[in-house]
Amino acid sequence: MRWAIILRSAGLPTRLDDACAYGGPKHLESVASATVPVAQTGSLLFRRLATCEPCIVRARHTFSWLAGCQSAKQQVANLRYKGGTPASRATDIGSGSGSAPANSGKFRLLACALRLFALAGCLLTGITCAQNILVADNLWRLVAQEDTDGDQKITVHDRTTPFIIRDEHGAPARTLTNFYQMSVLLQELKRADDQHIRDTLMDNLQLDESAVDHTHRFIKEYFWNALTRRIDAQHVDQVVSDSKTAAKYDCLYVPAADAAAVKYFRDIENSKIGQHRSPALKVVELPAPEKITAAFARNLDGAHGLMSLKMELNAAGEPVCGVPYVVPGGRFNELYCWDSYFIVLGLLQDGRTDLARGMADNLLYEVQYYGKVPNANRTYYLTRSQPPFLTSIVRAVFESGKTNKADKTWLAGALKTALAEYQNVWLGKDRRVKIGRYELSRYYDEGDGPCPEVEPGHYDERIQPWLAKADRERRHPAGGLPPAEDSNSPAGKQRSQDDVPLTPYRFLNEYLYCNLYADLKADGLSLRDFFKHDRAVRESGHDTTHRFDDRTADFVSVDLNSLLYKYETDFAELIEHEFGGQLPVLGENFRDAKSWRERAAARKAAMMALMWDEQRGFFFDYDFAKEKRSEYISATGLWPLWAKMFDPKNAGEMGRAKRVAAFGCQKLEQAAGLSATAKESVEAAHRHDARQWDHPYGWAPHQMLAWQGFRNYGLDADATRLAYRWLYTIAKNAHDYNGTIPEKYNVVTGSHEVFVEYGNVGTKFAYIATEGFGWMNASFEVGLTFLPPMQTAALHRLEPPEP
Repeated sequence: MRWAIILRSAGLPTRLDDACAYGGPKHLESVASATVPVAQTGSLLFRRLATCEPCIVRARHTFSWLAGCQSAKQQVANLRYKGGTPASRATDIGSGSGSAPANSGKFRLLACALRLFALAGCLLTGITCAQNILVADNLWRLVAQEDTDGDQKITVHDRTTPFIIRDEHGAPARTLTNFYQMSVLLQELKRADDQHIRDTLMDNLQLDESAVDHTHRFIKEYFWNALTRRIDAQHVDQVVSDSKTAAKYDCLYVPAADAAAVKYFRDIENSKIGQHRSPALKVVELPAPEKITAAFARNLDGAHGLMSLKMELNAAGEPVCGVPYVVPGGRFNELYCWDSYFIVLGLLQDGRTDLARGMADNLLYEVQYYGKVPNANRTYYLTRSQPPFLTSIVRAVFESGKTNKADKTWLAGALKTALAEYQNVWLGKDRRVKIGRYELSRYYDEGDGPCPEVEPGHYDERIQPWLAKADRERRHPAGGLPPAEDSNSPAGKQRSQDDVPLTPYRFLNEYLYCNLYADLKADGLSLRDFFKHDRAVRESGHDTTHRFDDRTADFVSVDLNSLLYKYETDFAELIEHEFGGQLPVLGENFRDAKSWRERAAARKAAMMALMWDEQRGFFFDYDFAKEKRSEYISATGLWPLWAKMFDPKNAGEMGRAKRVAAFGCQKLEQAAGLSATAKESVEAAHRHDARQWDHPYGWAPHQMLAWQGFRNYGLDADATRLAYRWLYTIAKNAHDYNGTIPEKYNVVTGSHEVFVEYGNVGTKFAYIATEGFGWMNASFEVGLTFLPPMQTAALHRLEPPEP
């Protein structure tokens, strides 16, 4: 019997070209022209297929119609017929004539038998059958049927009904009854549709993947790439526009000292790309860091823009493309200072050393040309930074891939740049504070007035005490309010009609551009000082919180000084281990490891004297204006453990470390992880408006630093417990809410539904979460390394953490 007869009897293409189009590879010509016993046909075909990966994929298309049948063995065992030769039975089927033996049922079942022989060969060679799924058809049927609340997601809130996935022929391929699998199907089909993929295999949909594996895969394979940016001709449109401010032009600010970059971007500005944009691209040269003052930054109002970063150069020293970096996501489309450290940890965990190195190089470039690592690379951030992690980033990148002399050369240069930041920013005149015989550092912003990047209306409520007082003084310059009866007099009515209310918008503009109200006081604080403190809390990264009593610049904080202690020990250890104890490029006073250890010891002594509470066994910020230690309990009190401030070989210091951990867990641990601050502290605050860096909200940086801090002192059980709480929260929200990975959580309820201050970045999307959120992605990838196998298995089962 010829192969063509068998193919025809099985309902499959008989011509070689048709077979190739349908799914058969061209090298099966020898099989197609051979005469083989029916029983060997499927086995021989799939032996050939099994030697060629493309053939395996094609074969899955060819036999996709077999899904849904019972097992091959069961089907074959149920077929019983006698008499006649295989050839005659095949011929009869092919011609549509003939009759079946009396004890065999209808003879047309032989076609099914032949198909099942092919399936048997498929199973014997280890090839599974997979159906071909039309992407758009299934996607929009799914949305129409299962997105019952119309939010362009499939979540736990949808009233789902069984959904039938249909193959390319319209036949049922699989029925889903679980809303999570429907959510995964939605995400996979939408991703394929966005890539203009017409059809895909059922196996590609990964419907049985756990929420943990699904989240990990999306972060590693999709989210990091989606969050990656470059500043160059090809990517300028992706990065230069800013949703946080309005300007006539899309301004790109380039350091005047980087002549090659200036020429490169001027060429873009003058090209058709730059000339025909709307709004037009405008390239502006920035002066040296020492000329960037508060007044300079304020004069950019209405023309703020993106600041360029490092370029990759060719052999001639000409820029060819931007060095890549990763942004947090959403409206935060820039390179952010302290976000970068946690993102780098996630990238390194996922093997993306290229991106991690790019992050480090861009941050170092900022110090070289902008004088600091700014809050982010927009001009309205020129006067402030954020919590400093530069040496930690440099060290993590270096230690992840040091292989040759070039890496040490890079490290030496990076340390020299980090030293400039340490000296000029954090030990500069505005941030270094002398308290008796001690010196510590504070957060501070050289700028003045309201921050241009805040959302419209953000200050309206906060400035009400000053606005109300200004309005009273403006209406009644003699001071005080008129008697109540005067309001009904003709003069009072006329005065009311003539008065124009002082709106927040007008009030702030008169403050900024008319030099009014700066010295106006409310609650003992001038309006000028209010904005100084408001800007300082934004440099702290904890914007906003009640922790500093709205006087951030009056505090030396535990977090900042823990980070600077880490700078000093990083310098000491890297100089000692990598450069033999001396690094001359740092200069006479900073070249040797010993001097850095002395600086670290001095900072530790100051922190222990001013911030350590022996009775409670915890660290608290110090209010140097009132000359007393704060009592506000914050997760930042755990940062000295991350910075390894205590010596684990010293029994007394090890005891203190355990006390810090115990107190922090007692006051801050919630069902979903660590709260940013303690509930009792929020309740005791002078004001009671909800702020996002307070209880009950939890943030990835606090979790990650606490885990590592506990591990530094052998407190692995605490680290594992806290990591499990956080990862369960991420996985559970992703499971229930269509893959959502947000900026923060309510750690009391374990929910991403947080509506405080700026809302919750990463929760608003259609059909598929495309990027997550930078440090949240990182916390998931890094957090998995803190779980032993038993907890990892429990997490895959989404077992809730213990109360």
